[in-house]
Parts: sequence; structure tokens; C-alpha cells
Amino acid sequence: MFETFKNAWKIPDLRKKILYTLLMLLIYRIGSFVPVAGINREFIASVVGQNNLLGLIDIISGGSLANFTIFAMGISPYINASIIMQLLTVAIPKLERLSKEGEEGRKKIATYTRYFTVVLGLVQSVGIILSLGSSAVTSTSFFNYFVIGVSLTAGTALTMWIGERITENGVGNGISLLIFVGIISRVPNMLYQAFQAISVGEMSFWVLPIMLVVILALITAVVFVDLGQRRVPVQYAKKVVGRKMYGGQNTHIPMKVNSGGVLPLIFASAIITFPEILCQIFWPNSPFYVWYTQYIGVGSWVYMIIQALLILFFSYFYNTISFNPEEISKNLQQHGGFIPGIRPGRPTMEYLRRVSVRLCFFGAVFLSLMALLPSIFISVGGSMMGSLMRAFGSTSLLITVSVALETSKQIESQMLMRHYKGFLS
Repeated sequence: MFETFKNAWKIPDLRKKILYTLLMLLIYRIGSFVPVAGINREFIASVVGQNNLLGLIDIISGGSLANFTIFAMGISPYINASIIMQLLTVAIPKLERLSKEGEEGRKKIATYTRYFTVVLGLVQSVGIILSLGSSAVTSTSFFNYFVIGVSLTAGTALTMWIGERITENGVGNGISLLIFVGIISRVPNMLYQAFQAISVGEMSFWVLPIMLVVILALITAVVFVDLGQRRVPVQYAKKVVGRKMYGGQNTHIPMKVNSGGVLPLIFASAIITFPEILCQIFWPNSPFYVWYTQYIGVGSWVYMIIQALLILFFSYFYNTISFNPEEISKNLQQHGGFIPGIRPGRPTMEYLRRVSVRLCFFGAVFLSLMALLPSIFISVGGSMMGSLMRAFGSTSLLITVSVALETSKQIESQMLMRHYKGFLS
């Protein structure tokens, strides 16, 4: 990976893209320190530190929520808007037709997603302020709430703009890189807190070496699963045209083990935390909210079981959307291709579906284990160990490793494209 970046730096065009990406990421990090006016930061920092759900959001946003900066909501409104638009594209025929109209259709859907992001950002900013209560603000006047809501919404729009500029003019996926930088920026602070806990005797010194071994093992597992694929062999029949023979080559269909990436985990987390967020906003003192946080809240065993089941469900749901064995079977049959030992047509379709379901199950089990690790460590090793695992493991680790691998692949593909361009010219 480091060799790839070293070679890319030698190409002037790619060097400009890398520098542009770094500049945009620097602007994002500077914005993460611009505070929102009218906020009691000490109170919000204490609330975020005691709430597992808000603590997870704070890690992904790079600490912007605890400091309550203009980027406090991070890129979450854009992610939620994108997820909803993706689901609506499947459910609404008009949007489905629009998605199949090529570049123009995708641009229209992207425009709808931007507008929806601003609306969600405004709603979410109001919800956050109301859920934190009057102690979180310096003044309960309408003007103060208005300024806070506009600041957070503007921060969301700016974050979305930075991510899109990186995708268009830089290297890698801009939104993924923003999340990546937010997670990585929290690592020094988490290490500092761990050393403080060791110095005052709250945590044993041997926890850090054990955690290091666990993290290295998790990174190895994430890379292994992320790159893992089942290669289904495909052969094409030979055709003789005149004196020439066509076809007869051997190839394969790559089927990824974890085709959904972190999307099933994000979907599951969004659904299971939705009731808790609603209760925090509208019924913070209700008996149901107290019961929910005690028995089904983040970190409970019921929460872990429900989250694992939801991850399994969404893994299969995303697999049915992203992989169409019937279409692949038809394409193979039309072009004279077949899987050795499997008859063309319906048997091929059933075989591909069976293989994809097995791979999907393995990927879902892996995602479930990764998602449950922080809660397990909280139960076994306390809140500090759980916080370390939340910073270095689970969703954050999946995102960081996946983004690093994907960015490296994109740089390699651009280097290869320029190599061929230079060769042809």
C-alpha cells in the first residue's frame, strides 16, 4: 500500500489529486474545531461521555459532537439520506427508472439526495438540541435555537460539499475518507485516556498489549474477509468461423464474501437506536425510556441479539439487491458461457443463488461478531476497554480498513490507466 502511494506521488497528475484531497481533509479538520455559539460545552461533553450511543457518534464524527462544533452531526445526515434514497429507488418505480437512465438519471438522484440531506440535517439538529435539554444551551430564546440549528445544518451541507469535491477532483470516495479521518483523529485522545486510566489505577497496564494483539488480529481478519471472494469458474464454448476459432477461454465470476460491506451494520444500528433517539427527544423522562435503556439500550444482551439478527437480515436484503443470479445466468447463456458441471439456464441460476446465500451468511456472521465486540468488552473489561474497542474495532475498524484498501485500489487503477495511456500515445 505504501509503495502504491510512493509510486503515485511520482506522477504529476496523481500528485495534484492527492494534494487536493489532503487540502480538503485539512479544511474538514479545521472546521471540526469551529464551535457553535450559544452552547454549554462542558455539559454536552459530560453527556456524550456517559451515553454509549452518543459516544459512538462522537467517535465517527472525530470528536466534533463532544466539542459541539459546526460539524457535530458529521456526515450522518448524508448517509441516512443516501440509504433512504437507495431503498426508495427499489420501492418507487419512477426512481428506479431514473436510476437506469445513465449519468443524467444518477445526477438527478444525487440532487434529490442533497436536498434531502439538508432537510434531515435541520431535523436532526433540532432533535439533538431538544434531547439535550435546556442545560445544554446558554439561552433558551428562539434566536439562540435558530442560530444553533442553522449552524449545524450549514456544517452538514459543507461536509457534504467537501466529500463530493474529493470524490470528483481527488482520490478515493470523499464521504468514506471524511469518516476515515474522523475515526483516526480520535485515536490519540483515546490512547491518552487509556494511559491516564493506567496511571490512576483504573485499568491494568497489561490491557494495552492485549488490546494491541486483539486489534492486529481484527485488522488481519477484516482484510482477509474484505478481500475474500469465491471464484466460480466459467468456460465459453468454442466457435469456428471460417478458418478461425473463437471463444473457448476460461474465466471466473468473482463473488465477494462480504458484498454489503458495512452497510448492513449501519442499517441495523440505525434501526435499533431509532426508538432510543425518539425517546431522548420527545419522552426523556418516561418509564418506557428508562426501561428501554436498561434492558434494550446500547450494550445490553438483548441489544446485541437484536443487532445480530438485523445484520443478518440486511445482509441478505442487500445481497438480493446487489447480486442478480438470474441476470448473470441469462448473460452466460446468451454468450455461450457455462459453469463446469452445471447445466445452463435455471440450474446455473439456482447454483449461483445457493453460493451467494452461503457467502452472505458467512459475511453476516463476521459483521455480527465485529459489531458485538465493543459490547462484549464493556461487559467483561469495563467502560474504558469498551471505549477503546469502539475506537479501534467494530464499525470504525471495518470502515478504516475498507476505505484504506479501496483508496489504494483506486490509485492503482488510475496509475494503470495512465500507464496504458502513455504506452498508446
